[in-house]
Amino acid sequence: MSHISHQLKRHIDKQRPIIIGVAGGSCSGKTTVSRLIFHNLMDKSLMIIHEDSYYKDQSDKTPEERKKTNYDHPLAFDNDLLLHQLKELIHHHAVDEPIYDYKSHNRSKKTKHQEPKDVIILEGILTLYDKRIRDLMDIKVYVDADDDIRLIRRLKRDVKERDRSLDSIIQQYLETVRPMFHQFIEPTKRYADVIIPEGGHNHVAIDLLTTKIRSVLHKIRNYRKDNQ
Repeated sequence: MSHISHQLKRHIDKQRPIIIGVAGGSCSGKTTVSRLIFHNLMDKSLMIIHEDSYYKDQSDKTPEERKKTNYDHPLAFDNDLLLHQLKELIHHHAVDEPIYDYKSHNRSKKTKHQEPKDVIILEGILTLYDKRIRDLMDIKVYVDADDDIRLIRRLKRDVKERDRSLDSIIQQYLETVRPMFHQFIEPTKRYADVIIPEGGHNHVAIDLLTTKIRSVLHKIRNYRKDNQ
């Protein structure tokens, strides 16, 4: 954790927010880890940004064309917009985060207003892929889980929450999800400062991260207090 401590100290001095990237394969437990950190801290100075919100707008495509999009490929994401909004938050400017509608396979007309916070958790399958975004991060986390576990979780989620058929889920997994994971997502593990096996079940790793972030928040507030 010494590398992390050095990174965080730089940003305490600059009074800029701390950015934590949480990456990993589909249904590895990224969102669970992010939410547990968020709820364990119970601090108003935290926010979570979901990479899925930054799927590209597909208004120029037909519904059938949208369904054929490879959502696990880096080109599916509007990283330019994500980068711009992260920089706005770093400079203490509010942003309107896009909202993605999974039923229409397109970006919603609605947005989510996000005020600047001291800690930004960015979670998604490819959050560590783009160097421009990765270089903004102070802590880089990779959530690891076996392929079969992730597939079972994906089957349960997509049937229950996204109203998809078993056959379509398996077809998508074999054609895009699995190959994209091995080609683009798993290789980003080498950029991680922390690798969390078993996702949200790894309470030791989550507690360590929570403790580190809580310590930094305390230092940030003391710094501000001393420099008022």
